[in-house]
This record gives sequence, structure tokens and C-alpha cells, in this order.
Amino acid sequence: MPLLPFSVSLRDGVPVYEQVIYAVTRAIVGGQMRPGDEFPSVRSLSQELKINPNTAHKIVTALIDQGLLVVRPGIGTEVADPARSAAAVGRARFEQEAERLTVTARHAGLSINDVIAAIRRQWVRLTRLGD
Repeated sequence: MPLLPFSVSLRDGVPVYEQVIYAVTRAIVGGQMRPGDEFPSVRSLSQELKINPNTAHKIVTALIDQGLLVVRPGIGTEVADPARSAAAVGRARFEQEAERLTVTARHAGLSINDVIAAIRRQWVRLTRLGD
């Protein structure tokens, strides 16, 4: 049985680093991981996902830098308080993600209405997961 508090199905063509960060972010935003929940060590993450320890370290460091995780000396790494997470991620990061989404949507020939409908579906889905 996996020890990870989030789920991720690694797929080819997308860097493992990005996939894991997205999976953890999704789990936190969706409420599957809550403030104070313990996060696996770099070693555990590396072993569970069968990835290089350097990649696991890069993932944990990025999640800490984004304010999603916090290190508690003598305790370990855990999920940060959501208010702190939201402030750390901030508007600039959201704008970057919105730009990436917009470019992807335009490339796929989608309309603004298609994008809004997709965002609305995901918003509702994540809200239900957190209940």
C-alpha cells in the first residue's frame, strides 16, 4: 500500500517534477491533504515514486517555496496553513497559469466559453472533493 498522501499516475511526455507538484497542489486545494498533515520525506517520496532523490528534493523544495509545505524543525515537513499557501502562490502565479491555459486552449481551437465551462467543471469537482 502506498505511503503517499496524494495520488499521481506518472505519464510519459510530462516531466515527473511537474506531475508530482500538480498532484500535491490538487490534493491540497481539493482538501485531501489538510494543514498540519505530514508530508513524506525526500527519501520516502523518491522510493514510493521510484524517482531520483534529487528530483524528489527538487519537488519538496518547490512546494515549500510555493508555500504549500512548511518544514517544522525536529518534526518534519507538513502541509502549510491554507491562508499562507494562498498568499504565497499569489496572483502572479495564477496569471502565469492562466496564460499557459489560454495558449493551450487557443492552440486546441477552443473558445473562451469552452475554457470557462471547463474551469467551472473543475471548480465544482474540486469543491465536492473537499466536502
